[in-house]
Amino acid sequence: MRMVGILGGMGPAATLDLMARVMAAVPAQDDRDHVPLMVDQNPQVPSRIARLIEGDGEDPAPVLADMARRLQGAGAQALAMACNTAHHYADAVRDAVDIPFLDMVDIAAAHVPHGAEVALLASPAVAQIGLYDAALATRGATIRHPKADAALDLIRHVKARGPDAEAQAAFHRLSAQVGSDVQVIACTEFSLLAPHAAPGVQVDALDALVQEIVAFATAAG
Repeated sequence: MRMVGILGGMGPAATLDLMARVMAAVPAQDDRDHVPLMVDQNPQVPSRIARLIEGDGEDPAPVLADMARRLQGAGAQALAMACNTAHHYADAVRDAVDIPFLDMVDIAAAHVPHGAEVALLASPAVAQIGLYDAALATRGATIRHPKADAALDLIRHVKARGPDAEAQAAFHRLSAQVGSDVQVIACTEFSLLAPHAAPGVQVDALDALVQEIVAFATAAG
């Protein structure tokens, strides 16, 4: 199998969730059947919220580029990143290495039905920078966003206290209020709460990335 390197720590729980989902996605009979992952669990990556929303934070790009180089140097044959908002800096990751980068934004958008109205359950930074706009435009999708304050408060809650009962209830309200044909969970903190979304068609960007990681790792190369 081919080794996939994970730029993690954004946040730590979301990275562990990604690893668990990769493990669950493989019909393994023994240890050796599982996908080999190399994880840089780096919670010291500068805050994307501070940089993109508050406008006064350190640039995460150089740190992410260093992580990418370390992972390639240690033997990773492709890279993935367990944070939607950090994909704003995907070009810095690509430019730092000469191995494939499995882009969660493009991968998740490919799962959206053509012409759908999409509720993008994500950090307000994702809306602010239009992170998914181009990828969803190729699907003819229109985008709705949840209220910025409610989304940001919930992300901060999950980072501090985990996906507890209060967070589960808040996520259900957020999901129900924004409506839409398809709900795209485009924040890995929200992926921890995915079972508590309002009923309807759901695309979890983290699950889409997991499928791509497993496909890359298990393909002949």
